[in-house]
Amino acid sequence: MVRPEFDDIYMELAVNLAKRSHCIKRHVGAVLVKDTRIISIGYNGPPSGTHNCDEEWPEKGCPRDSKGGCSLAIHAEQNAILYAVKNKTSVEGATLYVTLSPCLACSRIIYSMGIEKVIYLKSYAEYKGIQNDEGVDFLRKFGVIVEKYEGNLENVTELV
Repeated sequence: MVRPEFDDIYMELAVNLAKRSHCIKRHVGAVLVKDTRIISIGYNGPPSGTHNCDEEWPEKGCPRDSKGGCSLAIHAEQNAILYAVKNKTSVEGATLYVTLSPCLACSRIIYSMGIEKVIYLKSYAEYKGIQNDEGVDFLRKFGVIVEKYEGNLENVTELV
């Protein structure tokens, strides 16, 4: 029997969590891990108790904010961190697995919360059509380990 690597297990979970997203634009999943134990999970979407964008606005998604972003969405990383903190779980020293590299705003939160490592599947810069991954650059500048996932996702279907 071939035993999967922990990185593969956590990234597969992040990919599958992304499928829970109600976002019209992009599905993103995140898994927070500490000492090989999952401490929190998240996916992008509106705050609990508000609207599900794909149901409320099935054609275009939620209204845009002043910068052109989703007015309701909480990013997958934010949801995972918020859920952990809400349940009094420390994320300091944790590793974050995420299907899309963190944006700059999420990276500031990741750094501030003491998360030590981020492993991402796809590039935010490539998705947004921008020159570089500002969030990745920020995290690396301030000592957070950031790696592009290079493992094996045999049991995962294609991301949306």
